Amino acid sequence: MIDIRLVRQDAAAVRAALARRGVDPAEVDALAAADERARELVARRDELRAQVKALSRQVGEARRAGDADRADELAAQSRRLGDELQEVDAEADDAAGSVRERLLWLPNLPSEDAPDGGGPDDNPVVRRWPEQPVTYADHQRVPHWDVAASLGILDLERGARLSGSMFPAFRGMGSRLLRALTAFALDRHADAFEEVRPPTLVRTETMVSTGHLPKFADEAYAVERDGLWAIPTAEVPLTSMYRGEILDEERLPLRLTAASACFRREAGAAGRDTRGLLRVHEFDKVELFAYATAEQAPAVHADMVGRVEGLVRELGLEYRVVDLCTGDLGNSSARTFDIEVYAPGCDMWLEVSSISWFRDYQARRADVRYRPAGGGQPRFVDTLNGSGLAWARIWAALVEVGRQHDGTVRLPDVLAPYLGGRLTIA
Repeated sequence: MIDIRLVRQDAAAVRAALARRGVDPAEVDALAAADERARELVARRDELRAQVKALSRQVGEARRAGDADRADELAAQSRRLGDELQEVDAEADDAAGSVRERLLWLPNLPSEDAPDGGGPDDNPVVRRWPEQPVTYADHQRVPHWDVAASLGILDLERGARLSGSMFPAFRGMGSRLLRALTAFALDRHADAFEEVRPPTLVRTETMVSTGHLPKFADEAYAVERDGLWAIPTAEVPLTSMYRGEILDEERLPLRLTAASACFRREAGAAGRDTRGLLRVHEFDKVELFAYATAEQAPAVHADMVGRVEGLVRELGLEYRVVDLCTGDLGNSSARTFDIEVYAPGCDMWLEVSSISWFRDYQARRADVRYRPAGGGQPRFVDTLNGSGLAWARIWAALVEVGRQHDGTVRLPDVLAPYLGGRLTIA
């Protein structure tokens, strides 16, 4: 969540920043009014507590002095104030809860460097690889769901029979390719990132910490009986790994990576890009995550983008880097770069990674701080994350790009150590 002190100190600047994201300025005004009301109630509560405490002391003094009438009068006054204190205390708690609720729903302030725009069509492409568009042969212009069906490596029908539509089942070399991609990515990140295998089910407060709740509850899978949620990304548990803790600055940046299954309802995707692996409810992904200081964050962000680009180049896939405009940023993000690969069979650019810098937005929700090396009060960390990589669409692109004249699929040489040297799917 954003720092409420920013609203108190310069509400106009917050309104202007959020207006770039299409947020109604009235929402900031309502937050400011709720915060002012909460602060007034807290001040009144503190005043009443002080008065009740003083009266209690005076009652004791009157009784010791033998002035029973005075003691009774003061005690009655104390009880009246105590009743008022109880009411004001409840009102103050409700008001503070209202402020927090408004903060939880309000998106992050966009980075000054994020381009302005209303949606995906306004996202500028900042670079592509290779610089000249690739020419694809006709045999590569077959969609992956047809290629995979002919080779028996993707069974969408049985996946739907088991779990419903958009739950794919991979078979044979299709399944082994997923495992190889995961091992390949984890090995590439091992030089700087500690590997973690987090739980796949998390508590509500863990989902709140990243900003997935309360706003995106309809997109998530809930295990209501146990009060747990299936993670939409390993970003969720990694963000809360140090929830409520204070780290030493010397440990930052602290980098983590995790491979996990991810679950998303894709509630708004009915009838849109749902063929094959273009949009699925469950997929495997390797996540990159970091805690950093505000000063370290830009370099960490750039390193993550570079790592993801390096993976895609090693896999031989044509890609482009897209700078998300303010109207397309995720709710928690201040700056995001998307990596999109080209799938010739689908004739589409497929998003395979979003690399985001959240500033201290998530850390305030998760209460993750660090102790400055030079002394002073603990500060909230900045959090960053990115897919490194999400495999469903990478798998689809590899199958389409690698398709040969005879219908077989040739996989990138870099995967040979993870496939026992076998690079042809026949």
